[in-house]
Amino acid sequence: KSCIKGEHVTIGKSIRVYLDDATVTGIRYAELVNWTGQAIVCPRNRLNELKDWPEASKPGIYFLFEGHFSDTKPLAYIGESEDVARRLTNHDRNKDFWSEVIIFTSKDSNLTKAHIKYLESSLVNISKNANRYNLENSNSPTESSLPRADSDAMKEFIENMRMVIGVLGYSILEPILKSNYSSNNIDDIPEPIEDSLSNLFFSVNNISARGAVTDEGFVLKKGSQFSTDNTESIPGKILSIKNQYITNGKIINDNDTLVASEDILLSSASYAAAMVAGTSRSGPQSWKTASGKTMKKIEDESLKNA
Repeated sequence: KSCIKGEHVTIGKSIRVYLDDATVTGIRYAELVNWTGQAIVCPRNRLNELKDWPEASKPGIYFLFEGHFSDTKPLAYIGESEDVARRLTNHDRNKDFWSEVIIFTSKDSNLTKAHIKYLESSLVNISKNANRYNLENSNSPTESSLPRADSDAMKEFIENMRMVIGVLGYSILEPILKSNYSSNNIDDIPEPIEDSLSNLFFSVNNISARGAVTDEGFVLKKGSQFSTDNTESIPGKILSIKNQYITNGKIINDNDTLVASEDILLSSASYAAAMVAGTSRSGPQSWKTASGKTMKKIEDESLKNA
């Protein structure tokens, strides 16, 4: 965002992606227009080809990613090196879980060891807070001390990395709920707010839940409660997902009440309502704002005013 006369204005960005062999699964090179950073995506089975990419042999940051084949959170590892391509040779021998790497380096020579250590520490913390991947990093790297100008430059570098890595298909740095979707505990008393799809409520049979509509779907907020009973009308897929979340700890038993231990992203409001109630429910009719307006009414008004 940019500030013009005291107002925040969103400015669009352009990202160019080059497909080395014209396939979306091969080696890709990505850059954000007017940014000195650059990214290279490489499948593990093609690491030997990185020798033809001098961009990969610079000081930089790299992300190792597990393939998207599991029902649990995928694994990832964040590292740094003064010669990323050489470091990846070691990881090819010593780390089994990953299938693809994304490398970030700079087009100029201004990324120092202190810079990449700062980036590594910050990115590990951001990823842990986003909570979309299980990090294989055993320890949180120590953040190097930088002059204020350099620190601000690295913060901007991280924001650009976040955009590029997201476009490349990995949301590791994206929180499930942005700050304007405040994920307070369900027991907190909500402040009266203007009707908004970012703060929705659903109560049934003495249980209550909070949620938000996001660009990715519908988020059940941490602290939301769930029925311990499930009727035959609950869709089988939802029951399966609910049981899976109980097994992996996303939903826990707290004094005989099932509670979300973290923000849970689902594909629709109806899925979320059914999971909470333990029976088939219409999400747009079930979820309401603090003032009592249904999600459906808000959506209808939005379409009418479009």
